[in-house]
Amino acid sequence: MDDFFTDAELAQLREHGIVLFAGRVIFDARPPISAQQLAAVEAACAGPVPPQLLALWKETCGGALDYDLSVRMNGGEEPIHWAELFGHGPDGFHDLPGWIAHERQAAGTSPLAALPFGGFEDTDRILVVTEPGAQLGQVLAWKQGLPQAWPHAMHEDGLATVATDVEGAFASLHLAEDPLEPAGDYFTGQALLDYLDERHGDHGMDLDLADKLVAYYRRALVDWRKPLAEGRLLEVSPLAAQIAQRHAIAADDPALINELAAAGVRFDAPLHGSALPTDLALAHGAFEAATALVEGDAPLSDDALDNIDGAVSPELAQELLQRGAVPTARAIAQCVAAGAPDAARLIAQAYQERNGDLPQAFESARGALLEQLQAALAEASSAGLGHDTGAERLAERIEHLQSFRL
Repeated sequence: MDDFFTDAELAQLREHGIVLFAGRVIFDARPPISAQQLAAVEAACAGPVPPQLLALWKETCGGALDYDLSVRMNGGEEPIHWAELFGHGPDGFHDLPGWIAHERQAAGTSPLAALPFGGFEDTDRILVVTEPGAQLGQVLAWKQGLPQAWPHAMHEDGLATVATDVEGAFASLHLAEDPLEPAGDYFTGQALLDYLDERHGDHGMDLDLADKLVAYYRRALVDWRKPLAEGRLLEVSPLAAQIAQRHAIAADDPALINELAAAGVRFDAPLHGSALPTDLALAHGAFEAATALVEGDAPLSDDALDNIDGAVSPELAQELLQRGAVPTARAIAQCVAAGAPDAARLIAQAYQERNGDLPQAFESARGALLEQLQAALAEASSAGLGHDTGAERLAERIEHLQSFRL
């Protein structure tokens, strides 16, 4: 523990359900583990609870986290949602004994070689190795695969190492963007800031102490701007370069793409799932950033045209085709739906030159995409979002597809 807070301040934070561990903030913190609870956990495991996890549980056994985390998994860069620390109590997805029972059911009669102690609902889990040996204490991430319809997603369950120990796993938790200057309506840090607002408004938490905690929390912010300006971005960490690339795409900033390229950043590694930077830019409708990437000879996937989201220009579509993107019926339908009929016709021409079934293939792709969009619109309407911007966008895409003619 550093000396950022006094003992009195730490006690006040604990009164408001806030605990610090390994430089990170845990909120909605639960009581420490009891001797009886610990004995029951260890009875289910192949070995004792590793010391660093035990140190965490002596502070809090259960709580919430609000950080970014990604790991290389199944060949892609997978975001891991580690929002919960499991504890004791009838809390559904938060319940440590329930997750132990779940893992034991999968393991049969064997003691657990890896103990789940955090994650998010049933899609992401954080586990610590309890089996005696060289990997004892190592922290693993498990993630559920998504259906094939999700482009660039991991389509089978994955398991990867987060860190060699629990403190290292906490150190891997970071902030990719400043929560006090969010780029969108939903951002990492929102849950913690809302929690502090509630503690201040309804429970009398001192505002100065809340502000001090936010300052402590923001120490996890990864600064890529300063090292980029100083010409040492690649010396800092691969993570800083990744975050800078994601920011350039989210902001559709071609100047930043060019600056990163000049700093020696390569754009040949997945940024989100299996999506390369160019793929990600196209899928996010960041066409100026995508153009800068393409003009800088950044690689792209064969199916780069399949997941375009936005009114891409025919000039960029042509450039992508010339650089190896494969023209497909799905890509034609995607461009039509997104309001890019000229690009769609250009891709259709390239498709026709390769294949002889353009009308049939397009009708099949159009029908599949229409079905998907209509189902999404029906779901939005049933949820009372008929006049929501997202619902209006779905309706517009449906109209584009229905009215288009090759």
